[in-house]
Amino acid sequence: MSRTITALEPQKRDQERVNVYLDGEFVFGLPLVDAARLHVGQSLSEDEIVALRGIDAVARAVDRAVRLLARRPYSTAELRRYLTKKEVAPPVIDETLDRLEQSGYVDDQAFARFWIEDRMRFKPRGLRALRYELHQKGIASSLIEAALAEVDPGEAAYQAAQERLSRLRGQSKRDVRTALGAFLVRRGFNYDVARDAVTRTITELEDHEPDYFLNDENTDNGLEDPYEE
Repeated sequence: MSRTITALEPQKRDQERVNVYLDGEFVFGLPLVDAARLHVGQSLSEDEIVALRGIDAVARAVDRAVRLLARRPYSTAELRRYLTKKEVAPPVIDETLDRLEQSGYVDDQAFARFWIEDRMRFKPRGLRALRYELHQKGIASSLIEAALAEVDPGEAAYQAAQERLSRLRGQSKRDVRTALGAFLVRRGFNYDVARDAVTRTITELEDHEPDYFLNDENTDNGLEDPYEE
């Protein structure tokens, strides 16, 4: 059974969308570019109506995803979870993600690099922690390892140590060394990387800011195991 288009009206809130009326009844909306192929008086079969509804569903899902992506990059898996939560049908999600990937809005390899660069800039973490975070974002292992290959763990650990120093001023050198080591291990740096970063940090403080430590400090120069009891 066919139905007849009786009106095509631009939406008041979004001039890029058109309301489609069939037999005097509003039935669905369409992006302007898709509605341009229709005209009043045109007959639509049930299959054509279903297809147009699908076009609209994908367009609305794409709009939703793009609004989310305006805040920050998201991985493909994150977007899939988001659209699923919004009760978007799985076939619509698949087509939406394909469109976003083709247009360059979604790129898991670029996302992995973004995530690591953002962490290194604001909250440096070790490879173990970064690998776990990216895995949680649904990034493929091959892409994770390719992105991590560009990271200098030693420099990242050193930068992470710097952000902790303001909290440790006035403590003994031993306590600073132990606290920094434990902090870096919690951030996902392995023991050797943490030890080297702490040694570098302690040496720089001794050379350039000796009054940073408790005045009566008397300790050795090794890094204590942060898990030592």
